[in-house]
Amino acid sequence: MSTTPPIPASPPHPPTIADAGHPLPLCPDYSPRLLLVDDEPRLLSSLYELLRDRDYQLVTATCGSEALAQLNRLQFDLVLLDLRLPDMSGHEIMDFMNARGIGSDVIVMSGDVGIEAAIGALKRGAYDYLRKPYSREELLKTVENALQKRRLAVDNERIASRLENSEKMYRYLVDSSPDIIYTLNHEGHFTFVNDRAYQLLGYTREELLGKHYSILVHDEDLERARYVFNERRVDERASRNVELRLKCKGGGGAERTFNNTLMTISLNAIGMHLPDHEVKRHEFFGTYGVARDITDRKRAEEVISYQAYHDILTDLPNRMLFKDRLGLAVIQAKRKLTELAVMFVDLDRFKLVNDTLGHVKGDELLQQAALRLKDCLRKGDTLARQGGDEFTIVLPELRDRADAKAIAEKFLESLQKPFDLDGHLVHISASIGIAIYPSDGETIDELLRHADIAMYQVKALGKNGHSFYHNSMLDVSHQKIALEQALRKALEQNELEMYYQPQVDVVTGRIIGAEGLMRWNHPQRGLLSAGEFLPFAEENGLMLPISDWMLGALCRDLLLWNAAGGEAIRLSLNLSPQYLDRGDFFEKMRGALTRYGISPAQIEVEITENICIRNPQYAIEQLNKLCQLGVSVAIDDFGTGYSSLSYLHRFPIHTIKIDQSFVKEIHDENGHYPVILAIISIARGLGLHLVAEGVETEIQERYLEANGCTTMQGYLYHRPICLHSFISVLQAQNKLAPLPGGAALDAAVAPMAIQA
Repeated sequence: MSTTPPIPASPPHPPTIADAGHPLPLCPDYSPRLLLVDDEPRLLSSLYELLRDRDYQLVTATCGSEALAQLNRLQFDLVLLDLRLPDMSGHEIMDFMNARGIGSDVIVMSGDVGIEAAIGALKRGAYDYLRKPYSREELLKTVENALQKRRLAVDNERIASRLENSEKMYRYLVDSSPDIIYTLNHEGHFTFVNDRAYQLLGYTREELLGKHYSILVHDEDLERARYVFNERRVDERASRNVELRLKCKGGGGAERTFNNTLMTISLNAIGMHLPDHEVKRHEFFGTYGVARDITDRKRAEEVISYQAYHDILTDLPNRMLFKDRLGLAVIQAKRKLTELAVMFVDLDRFKLVNDTLGHVKGDELLQQAALRLKDCLRKGDTLARQGGDEFTIVLPELRDRADAKAIAEKFLESLQKPFDLDGHLVHISASIGIAIYPSDGETIDELLRHADIAMYQVKALGKNGHSFYHNSMLDVSHQKIALEQALRKALEQNELEMYYQPQVDVVTGRIIGAEGLMRWNHPQRGLLSAGEFLPFAEENGLMLPISDWMLGALCRDLLLWNAAGGEAIRLSLNLSPQYLDRGDFFEKMRGALTRYGISPAQIEVEITENICIRNPQYAIEQLNKLCQLGVSVAIDDFGTGYSSLSYLHRFPIHTIKIDQSFVKEIHDENGHYPVILAIISIARGLGLHLVAEGVETEIQERYLEANGCTTMQGYLYHRPICLHSFISVLQAQNKLAPLPGGAALDAAVAPMAIQA
């Protein structure tokens, strides 16, 4: 046992990051731990006293076994070891330390004058050998040098470990990069490439190292690659981006497009010369590059570019691309002094098919028609979809008009064959107008306008034919002007009239509402429906004054039907988007209701889904004002527009009207019509009122009623009727008891409906 004075307990040794046998970490705030081994108590005590004020942790041992026990128990930075111990030699203790991988440094202290003892200690890894008696300064210096050496060794190990971890991290990041990272020497040979090259191109690192970059570059891009990879500038201009196509190994000619970010690597050397004469030179060393695979992006850009110039439905050139090609054809015809033809093709009876069979079948018809028209063209001709059911064609290098006539006749012949739309055989025809350059116009717009005029001339003559433009056809434009003047005159001379189509509750058979529909009592053409003149009014700025007239007429009519006992019946009026966009609409509505004493609860404004996407926020503000006034809002033709269902939450909607195009699909009361069921479910879930339009058969009525829609309008009940007939219907209803299904009511008022 030790006979030295008691030594205070040492703090726990900090954990090491090294394995056994490696130097222990000596942190700046860590006190080194020393083991003092000597069998002479006086020398051991003297050694302890000498070192105790040096901020060391000191542990003593007076024999070999005690030293081994301490070495097994604690980690020491330095062992001061006497060679001659009573139970074993210092060499044996060092052998024990080496066998166990104990990495403490050892300073041997011995009074043995023989050289063999010193050689044996140094062979076993002793840091130094002090011969007794040693001086105080010699011992302290040796101890400090040993600990300093150990600190340096620990620092070096820590730096090496950090470098190793940094290199591992760098290699991981480089090899995990989604980009190809590479370096080239000054001759363009690969000196490094990460694993991404194999994943994208199929080349292993070994296959590329030492090879010239040209083995990867597409043949057509070699010249450009040679220019950019030979970049010798070293300033900020030495970095550039370039797109190249690289070959894939074993890809059967496959290639990928890469965006290469290149940077020149330069070796900057500073020569040692006379003072104040420093010379810097730049030696080209190679190129560092990052190649990002942009194949998917390029494909997406190609798709976007293609879609920008092509019609998505028919895959034909759209209006923009057609005008571009027509412009080039005009330039070429002008240079060669040749003619060209522009055709305007409008499909006859398309609207009937679209409304009867639905939009999906209408789209299929357009696709099939486009294929037939395309098969009739010559090489170099261009067929484009102008929009809707209209197509345009340019026939360059025309020999004479007979060529254009022959192609137009081929179009008509091809379209006369029936179209099979999932079992529905459909027959259509076409109206084709033809304009010839340069006699019918020398600009793109002139040629298209004149071809359009010629096409309308064919329609006016019965459709299903073709016609070349002639100056006399300008009368068509004059007729449009005359129609505009006649419509303005109709407003002044009170030729417009409101008709009403009742809405029936099929449970009670009673009329609970009516939709107001505009008619024009034309002095020459007779009674015209709204569809025959309102589109023209919208195009020519007449919609606002017509809507003003309609608002006043409805209020005047409401006074009359209220007097006939129709106070509980709500009137639905179709609101033009242009009228809603006008800022004073709300004020006009409020003023009219006040002036005529009409309850706002009797008015329901019908809007189309397209209003929701024109200017949603403004529309919401206007409709909210109406709701605050007491007027309700309905969405007309629900499901046929482009709005999101989210609008049903944002807009103050009270009623949904099922469009007649969906109702017409009902042919079996036990059938399954998911669109109608979805609309009914939406209305029920949102607590909205529901009206079905265009109900014409009892099968349709029974199906709708069975699935929760009980308010309907259509020819099964009433056609649109004038105010006088509508009031008669109301008076008859008030005299009759409620009848189921509305059949008895229709029978009672049938003479009036037919008269209307």
